[in-house]
Amino acid sequence: MTTTIDGARIARRIRQQVAEEVAAAALSGTVPGLATILVGDDPASAVYVAAKRRAITEAGMRDFHRHLPHHATHDDVAAVIDALAADPEVSGILLQLPLPAHLDGMALINRIPVTKDVDGLTTTSLGLLARGEQGLRPCTPSGIIALLDAEGIALKGAHVAVVGWGELVGRPLTHLLLSRGATVSVAHEHTTDLAAVTRPADIVVVATGVPGLIGPEHVRPGAVVIDVGIHRTSAGLRGDARTGELIDVAGRITPVPGGVGPMTIAILLSNTLYAAERGTRPYTVPV
Repeated sequence: MTTTIDGARIARRIRQQVAEEVAAAALSGTVPGLATILVGDDPASAVYVAAKRRAITEAGMRDFHRHLPHHATHDDVAAVIDALAADPEVSGILLQLPLPAHLDGMALINRIPVTKDVDGLTTTSLGLLARGEQGLRPCTPSGIIALLDAEGIALKGAHVAVVGWGELVGRPLTHLLLSRGATVSVAHEHTTDLAAVTRPADIVVVATGVPGLIGPEHVRPGAVVIDVGIHRTSAGLRGDARTGELIDVAGRITPVPGGVGPMTIAILLSNTLYAAERGTRPYTVPV
């Protein structure tokens, strides 16, 4: 019998804990603040940023939002990032992706100081992750680890297949899993026999952007399936896994929506809280 992992419930618990810690920090005069930067009017990005801003205020944090027009230049966006970087009231900075095509997203992200990089995407943050040193970690991969921990799914000694080698999920998740003692196999668009990689695994994480890629032929009975994908279709939202076909095959599976998505925002809040505390104790962040 397949169990559905309730990511929304786990995320609510993390958000409640963050809110309690924010309230306690406020008593000593430390109130975390998160700056979100939205360039242009992409509808999906606007929805994502709005959800993050709601979560910020619900957690008792300060909301520093900047919205720039689609035609904003590299220098325009860089000036906003630099101003927020210099503002002591801003604990974290998040540049919403994707950016308009004329902007160099990586160059702009790298302007964010590593101590305020709550998305964990600067070259310095990813380098710290690769070396196993302390630093702010990307939200979605960290959310996956927190979700697995909350479900009591052991990572040490587990065989995990990561399907997808993207900079936002697959690559950083691989490093996080290795740091927890998992044996990791990675598949990508050049993998010739996907099932040969995924079927032996105890845990299959799929983050490819390909709707319905993973089915029962890819998953051994009883394995855990973590579906990071989300796609709008005529039949509604669906993920990178064919969830209906995996019922009674997978031991546990995340739904779409309500699985990994809520965890991403919960970890963003947690990262912002830890970034804010860097001035009141030695700089430590979740690993």
